[in-house]
Amino acid sequence: MAHAKNHDYHILPPSIWPFLGAVSAFAMLTGAILWMHGSGPWIFLIGLVGVLYIMFAWWSDVVTESQSGDHTPVVVIGLRYGFILFIMSEVMFFAAWFWSFFKHAMYPMGPLSPAVDGPWPPVGITTFDPWHLPLINTLILLLSGCAATWAHHALVHENNRKDVKTGLIISVVLGMIFTVLQAYEYSHAGFGFAGNIYGANFFMATGFHGFHVVIGTIFLFICYLRVRAGHFTPERHVGFEAAAWYWHFVDVVWLFLFAAIYVWGQG
Repeated sequence: MAHAKNHDYHILPPSIWPFLGAVSAFAMLTGAILWMHGSGPWIFLIGLVGVLYIMFAWWSDVVTESQSGDHTPVVVIGLRYGFILFIMSEVMFFAAWFWSFFKHAMYPMGPLSPAVDGPWPPVGITTFDPWHLPLINTLILLLSGCAATWAHHALVHENNRKDVKTGLIISVVLGMIFTVLQAYEYSHAGFGFAGNIYGANFFMATGFHGFHVVIGTIFLFICYLRVRAGHFTPERHVGFEAAAWYWHFVDVVWLFLFAAIYVWGQG
């Protein structure tokens, strides 16, 4: 009785994952620097494999805790706050790329003056027509967000697991189509990453968004596998909720990218 739990908090047992995660991330950083200096990608790839494995193992522990009943309402509130802070950090991450794009678009540098003396986009840059493939990709991503919302509604308000699985599969497939079309668009770009500030900003902003789409698609697919395994109830679904929030964040960022870079930024 002296060791009986009489509170709603979850006291975590000692874990090796934070330490190994830090070591793997440091290996990735060191490996990336060495790779840029011509030493090869091997240290970076070893660190990447370590990070991916630790993510899988650590989140597997979190799922086990959830299924064991350790995610009490108090713990769930903490998990939600933590994920909200994570999304806020991602917002600031993308704010840097938008800041760079707007700065160079409004104050383009030319050969005569370092202030305002050049056209935007720079000479020789052929931008994408926003009303063709970019618009199609926008509609695909928005429809994927609608499917994720349908799946969430089916779980929380109807406990209809068939519709949950259908909505998640539709969302995942549309996310994959978006990624394929984005890669197709890149392959037909009339400019490169290096040699001009427009290409650097374009590929950094849209490329990191594409990376987030891949991560979000994986999140949703894992939620689909968990639904098939019998996880999630209308009362307990914080993992699904986090994946849906992340996917809607990806949607909103793309809308800003489409409006700012594809439409306004074409000159």
